[in-house]
Amino acid sequence: MACEDELSGGSGVPYYCQWESPELVPAFIDGSLSAAEDPRWSDSGAESPQEYEYWSFKVCGLACMKMILASRAMPVPPMMRLVEGALRWRAFVAEAGRVAGLIYRPFADWLAYDYNIKADVMPDLPLEVLADAASPATPVMASVHSSIRWPERTPPDRGGHLVLVTGASAGMVRLHNPSGLPAVSQCDTLVPENDFARFFARRGIIIRPQ
Repeated sequence: MACEDELSGGSGVPYYCQWESPELVPAFIDGSLSAAEDPRWSDSGAESPQEYEYWSFKVCGLACMKMILASRAMPVPPMMRLVEGALRWRAFVAEAGRVAGLIYRPFADWLAYDYNIKADVMPDLPLEVLADAASPATPVMASVHSSIRWPERTPPDRGGHLVLVTGASAGMVRLHNPSGLPAVSQCDTLVPENDFARFFARRGIIIRPQ
């Protein structure tokens, strides 16, 4: 478990947003700007703004993966190259006009095979286990409701979105949120455990240390 000073001092884990322009997240979320209008869309490796827009709302787990790779000084591929890998490993399954995923077990197998990163799939992950495990060296991909970007609100459900938890101490959870709000809930956000629990689906992936 991280100590309180480490939480307040930041994780040191590089942050990646699921969109290429983190500062525009509020506009993408409220619909005032289409993700296809992201001026950096081509940085994702997408072939068109429309392809970028389609995938950008689905890649929270792959944004967490980029953070994990960067924290270990490994090359960080463009997002669409990771999408291709996830489809190849069936961590994403595209069928009947929709995408299922991120699917934990094939994702963990992909991490192990292509990146030599070991991960424990946790279909039942109590908050106390997450809090004890999470650190910058042992980050946890945790399933929460996407509205955790506003932790003071009451979520309509739990789960459906992945964040990277890098520590917990003194009743607080520290996380990187791929769809968080700039300067508010993106990087090294501290969320009270009681609030985190309202969004947390009690499942996730624990990334083992190097």
